[in-house]
Amino acid sequence: RIFVLGIGFFTLCFLMTSLGGQFSTKRLGDSPFTIRTEVMGALESRGVLRRMSDMLEMLMKRMDILARLENSTDFHKGDEARFPLDRFQPAAGLMERIQAIAQNVSDIAIKVDQILRNSLLNGKVMEGRRDQCEVPRDPKYPDCAGKVEWMRARWTSDPCYAFFGVDGTECSFLIYLSEVEWFCPPLPWRNRTGAAPSPPPPPRAQAAFRRDLAQLLELIGTGKESLSFMKKRIRHLAQQWLRGARRLEQKLAGRQRDQKHILIHIGFLTEESGDVFSPRVLKGGPLGEMVQWADILAALFILGHSLRVTVSLKELQSHLGVPPGRGNCPLTSPLPFDLIYTDYHGLQQMKQHMGLSFKKYRCRVRVIDTFGTEPAYNHEEYATLRGYRTNWGYWNLQPTQFMTMFPHTPDNSFMGFVSEELNQTERELIKANKVSSMAVVYGKEASIWKGKEKFLAILNKYMEIHGTVYYETQRPPEVPAFVKNHGLLPQHEFQQLLRKAKLFIGFGFPYEGPAPLEAIANGCVFLQARFNPPHSSLNHEFFRGKPTSREATGTAVFQVSSQHPYAEDFIGKPHVWTVDYNNSEEFEAAIKTIMRTQVDPYLPYEYTCEGMLERIHAYIQHQDFCATSSLPPSPKTKTPAMQSPPSPLALSPNATHLVWSPSAGRAPQAWPPVTSLQVWLSEPQHTCTETCRRHGLVCEPTFFSFLNKEEVFLQLSIACDSTESEMNHLYPAVAENVRECYLQKEPLLFSCAGYNTKYRRLCPCRDFRQGQVALCRDCL
Repeated sequence: RIFVLGIGFFTLCFLMTSLGGQFSTKRLGDSPFTIRTEVMGALESRGVLRRMSDMLEMLMKRMDILARLENSTDFHKGDEARFPLDRFQPAAGLMERIQAIAQNVSDIAIKVDQILRNSLLNGKVMEGRRDQCEVPRDPKYPDCAGKVEWMRARWTSDPCYAFFGVDGTECSFLIYLSEVEWFCPPLPWRNRTGAAPSPPPPPRAQAAFRRDLAQLLELIGTGKESLSFMKKRIRHLAQQWLRGARRLEQKLAGRQRDQKHILIHIGFLTEESGDVFSPRVLKGGPLGEMVQWADILAALFILGHSLRVTVSLKELQSHLGVPPGRGNCPLTSPLPFDLIYTDYHGLQQMKQHMGLSFKKYRCRVRVIDTFGTEPAYNHEEYATLRGYRTNWGYWNLQPTQFMTMFPHTPDNSFMGFVSEELNQTERELIKANKVSSMAVVYGKEASIWKGKEKFLAILNKYMEIHGTVYYETQRPPEVPAFVKNHGLLPQHEFQQLLRKAKLFIGFGFPYEGPAPLEAIANGCVFLQARFNPPHSSLNHEFFRGKPTSREATGTAVFQVSSQHPYAEDFIGKPHVWTVDYNNSEEFEAAIKTIMRTQVDPYLPYEYTCEGMLERIHAYIQHQDFCATSSLPPSPKTKTPAMQSPPSPLALSPNATHLVWSPSAGRAPQAWPPVTSLQVWLSEPQHTCTETCRRHGLVCEPTFFSFLNKEEVFLQLSIACDSTESEMNHLYPAVAENVRECYLQKEPLLFSCAGYNTKYRRLCPCRDFRQGQVALCRDCL
C-alpha cells in the first residue's frame, strides 16, 4: 500500500513539475521581446501527459489483478482471513481514486494539446510578422530609418540592447526604437493595451525643518578622509545650522513646502574620477570644495528634503536605474528624483550612463561649479564656432543650473557656503584678546611661500608671522626661520589662531577660497595682492580651460583683479585691503595702517547659515527648468518689421531707463517677479553685470526675454535702421555708429557677462535683498 501511494504521489508531482516547467518560460517579468512559442517544449508537454496517463492506467490494471488473486486464496479462514480482507478494502477505494486521477490526466492532456496547437499557430503568425518587418516611412518620425541602419551595424556594441530584447532581427530593432526609445512609430501588430487613465498623484509630503543631524551623518557614509572631514564640519556647525533654521522657519511663518527627493552625487570623490582630494585632506590639500559640499548637504537636510548621497559610480547607477551595459540605452524606469546635485565629474558620469534619458532629465540637474560657467561656453554649437569650447563647458544647460561658490556672474546661481557666526559674547572676547602684532599667512602648502621672501621680510619688521604649512616629521617645511609654523591644524584650532591674529595675509593663491571670509568673521583684516593686469582665462594658466573668461572691463566686478574679488568688492575696507605687492612702500604703509585700525568681526548675511538656508529654499521652491516657460519667445528669424503685442515696459519718470508698466495688466508667472525689472543701456566698454551694479542693482538674465524686442529700442529712443536676429552672447544690443540693432536668437546665450566696444547692450537689472545678492526683495 505504501508503495502504491508513493507511486501515485510521485506521478502527481511529476505532472505538476512538468506543466509548471513548460509554462514558466512565459513569466510576466520577461522582456516583451523574448516571449516566443517553444515548439519542442509543446511536443514534450503533450508526450509527458500521454505517458503519465498510460502509467496510471497500467497501475490500475495491476491493482485489479492483485485483488482477484487475493480473493481466490485459502487465506480467509478465522482471524487470518479477516486480515487480508481488511487490507484490501482500502485498496479498492485507492483503485477508484487512481482511476479518477487517470481520467483527469487524460482530460488535461486533451485540453493542453488544444492550447498548445493554438499557441503554435499563433506563434507561426507572429514569427511571420517578425520576419516581415519593414522600416515605416512616417514623416512624424524622420530619424527612424537612420536609427534602424545604425542598429543593424552596432546593436552588439552595447549589452544594454540585448537586455531590452534586441536580437539582430529587423523587428527587434523597430520594437526597441518605438517602445524603449522614441525614434520610430509603434508597430501595429504589437499587443498594446490602451493606457488606463492614471490616477491623480498622491499629495506630496510636506518638508519640515529637521532638528537632528544624526541621520544625515549616516547618509554621508564612511571610507574616505574627505567624508570624515565633511562630517566633522557638519557636527562642528550643528548648533549654528539649527539656530539659522529656527530663524528662517519664523520668517516663512508656516508656509507650505513640498518635500523633494534629491540625489547628491559628489563626482570628484569617485574612484573613477581619480579622487585626488581625499588623500590630501590630511596633507594640506584644498578643502574649499569639501567645505561647500558639507554645507550643501546640511542645508538640504535641515530644510526637510529626502536625500540620497553617493560617492561611487556603482551607487549612482543603482539609484538612477541604469541598465547593464555601456550607457547607450535609456533608464529602465522613470527617474525617482526631483533634483540631482552634482559637479562636472558627476555630470559627465551621468551623461555616459543615462543614454537618451540624460537629455530628458538634465533639467533636474544642479551643477556645483566653483568658478562658474558663462553662457558663451555653455552653448555647444556657439562655443565651437566662436572659440569658447573648453574641456568643462558645452553642456547646453540653463546657465542658472550652474551654482557657484561666490557670485562671480549673475548668469549662474550663487550657492555659496557658510562661515561660523559669532555671538555677542564671543565678539567681545575676540576684541579683548586680539594681538595687534600677530599675522597668519594664507597657505598650507610650502609652494605658496616660494618667492615671497621680500614681502615676508617687510612684514617681519612689524609683526610675528604664523603659518599652518603641512610637513612630515622627516622633512621640515621650506619656510623662513622667523615664521612660527604650527603645521596643519584641525579646524577648531585654526579658528582659535585666527581669533588671536590681527592680520590674515594672502600671497595670491589659492583663488577665492573660504578661509579669508572665516578670518574676517573672526576679526582679522585680510590683506591681499592686486593683480595687474587682472587674471583671466586669456592670460593665466590657472583659469585657462575653465568655462569662464572673467573678462577685465576697466572696473568690472568679478574680474580676477585680486586673490579674492568677492572680499575686495563686496566687503572692502577696513576689513579687506588690496594693494600692489610690487610696490614695497604701498605694502609697508598698508601694514602700518592695519595695525592701528580697529575692526569688529564681520560676516556677510549671505554666508551665514540662515542666509544659505534662505537662498537654497528659494531656489528649490521657485527654480523649475523642466516646466514650459511662460516667458515670451525669442525671435527666430530676421525681423525688419516685427509684429508683437504692446510692450509691458514703460519709460521711468526720469526717462533714464525702462520699468515694468503698472498698466501692463496681470504680470506673467516669472521668478524673480517681473515687477523688480529695470532695463538700462550699457556703455560700450561695460558688461551688463557692471552696468546694473553701477545703478545699485543686479543683472537678472531671466528677464532678457522681456526686452529682446525691437520696440524696446524705440522706447529708449534708439533708432534702428535695421534689426537682425542672430546668435551672439552680447545681444540684444545696438551698434550706434551704424544704427543697427540686434536681437538674440538663442535664449541659452542670454548673458550678463561679455562686452564689445562696438555695442551698447540692453541690460535687465533688478533689486536685491540686503546682504543677499542672489534674491530680489520679493523673491522669498
